[in-house]
Amino acid sequence: MGLQLRGISYVPATDPDVVRGDLRAIAEELHCDTVMLIESDPERHRVAASYALELGLDVWIRPYVEDRPHREVLAHLARTAVMAEDLRTRYPGRVTLLVGSEFSLSAPGMIPGPRIFLRIQVLIRWRRFFDRRITRKLGVLLKAALATARESFHGPVSYAAGYWEQVDWSGFDVVGVNLYRLGTDSAAYERRLDALVEESSKPVVITEFGCGSFVGADRRGPGSFLIVNWFATPPRVKEGYQRDEATQAAYLGELIDLYDERGVHGCFVFTYAMQDFPHWSDPLFDLDMAGFGVVKVPVRDTDRREPKESFATVAGRYAGSAQRDGAGRDRG
Repeated sequence: MGLQLRGISYVPATDPDVVRGDLRAIAEELHCDTVMLIESDPERHRVAASYALELGLDVWIRPYVEDRPHREVLAHLARTAVMAEDLRTRYPGRVTLLVGSEFSLSAPGMIPGPRIFLRIQVLIRWRRFFDRRITRKLGVLLKAALATARESFHGPVSYAAGYWEQVDWSGFDVVGVNLYRLGTDSAAYERRLDALVEESSKPVVITEFGCGSFVGADRRGPGSFLIVNWFATPPRVKEGYQRDEATQAAYLGELIDLYDERGVHGCFVFTYAMQDFPHWSDPLFDLDMAGFGVVKVPVRDTDRREPKESFATVAGRYAGSAQRDGAGRDRG
């Protein structure tokens, strides 16, 4: 049937006018029908979601806090669920709540390390030693998170699982997985995707996928940001990397085509804009190379957006998928 949900994730900017412009571009220029809003403040979440819904976009609410105790994660989710339920009652059938994303990374206690950046290093190097621990502790937190969400929110609930996480999806309405392609074995990625779709009785949504804008970023996938020396002042790109927007565009286009062909219900490109990864004319400081946005954010004007090659690629794929989906419904 092809993609039924064509989305992108978005972290709302601080300026409401910028948020409105970004969401309008997501709806009208990228041809998305859904936006995943990632936000830590429930009120800012509500404002951005309200405007998206007014524009005709469906909304996935994704609360985000990192490096906080589990009780604080659940308390934040409870506040977000109340806000999401208010939106759902005003816009029936158009709001989905995520209980969180990649808890084994964002929440302490499953992977060693006091901060998320350190836990990422452990995940990359030594994950196999912690798989059983991750699964056990993640299951406990997800059970509590699901119960917390259901107390206030009465619409569809999902979770954005890391590709390494083993999740019991029985209590959720939608299977959500952050499924980045990395390395050189594309066939292995396709097999994993097919298994995910075939083994699930529920809709499968790819909640994150993307890469940076440099030669070789397609092989690094979620690790694209690691080409930056974050400990330098200011942070700078390590030697040997060359900006290449075509790499990101090809990666996103290929995966959207794959999802469209393989029975995936929907997908969210990661992501629209990354203000913490601004674009510099000097390649040494061009953090946008390592970011995942489909627009560049100039370092001297972070409210401005400059579409990258991937912007046109995503817009074209989503517009074509929407046309085929509409034709299919007409024939039905």
